[in-house]
Amino acid sequence: MIDENLHWILSFYRSSEISGALFFGELARTLRPSSIQQDMTRQFADEANHARFWTDCLARLGKEPLKIDSTYQSRYLAAAGMPSNLMEILAITQVFEKRVVSQYTLHANSPDVPIEVQQTISEIMEDERWHIQWIREALDNMADEYGEENISQTMNRYREADRDVYKSTTREHRERLGALRLANR
Repeated sequence: MIDENLHWILSFYRSSEISGALFFGELARTLRPSSIQQDMTRQFADEANHARFWTDCLARLGKEPLKIDSTYQSRYLAAAGMPSNLMEILAITQVFEKRVVSQYTLHANSPDVPIEVQQTISEIMEDERWHIQWIREALDNMADEYGEENISQTMNRYREADRDVYKSTTREHRERLGALRLANR
């Protein structure tokens, strides 16, 4: 059995993965055929699988997922605004994916993490590393169209929004996150 804080955290992860799947699925559907559309399609499938992994993890721990209305992504949009083009979507996604890897790593390395949670994080991390790689390559390939300086400034803007979201999430959920040693990065 797990406590209510871990139950909430795992449900939050699950809801965030569902939000990502829905967003990337819709985006992949609207993009013209290209390598970005292919990679976006794979990413949306990965995100949907991650939500399933968290659902299965919760079941193995004897819990049903909680309904969580606020996700990390919704907080990003409030802090950074809606991206206006594909480059900005990829830039905010790159920053977000790095935060996900950081959060999952922190969680996996925290004391007393159930083996079911460690296994789920391990399974998800391989995909997350690929997400960072393909998006980095796509952004590099956009330098001629958008300009390296513009991409760099956009990434910096989203990193700042990420820090703000992470700080507020950490403060808001400090009790729930309890044993997770959340350092503001």
